[in-house]
Amino acid sequence: VQLQAFGGGLVQAGGSLKVSCTTSRRTFSNNAMGWFRRAPGKEREFISSISWRGGMTKYADSVKGRFTISRDNAKNTVFLQMNSLKPEDTAVYYCAASRLSISSMTITGYNYWGQGTLVTVSS
Repeated sequence: VQLQAFGGGLVQAGGSLKVSCTTSRRTFSNNAMGWFRRAPGKEREFISSISWRGGMTKYADSVKGRFTISRDNAKNTVFLQMNSLKPEDTAVYYCAASRLSISSMTITGYNYWGQGTLVTVSS
């Protein structure tokens, strides 16, 4: 099972960036998806999740109102639109897939992980 995250890069504070994650149809079908991040010197933390049909989304308080998760089931892709970026958003962003259709906010709720894409926000 492979998840491929891409779209990271360098952006100035206040700017926007959209990261994406693609996976095989078998992994994507009927599965909730999530985004996590690991900042330098910190543990991996939950950012956002989305249920299989996209009807239920969850966000960490730190990104609520700035980040938006979405998915295109026809393309087996999940997106994370990040606006009003802050230097503290600098991290490696990971996508994850759950075997369940209902999204989770915990690391243990996901079974498959991508390799991560680096997002750097300069001040």
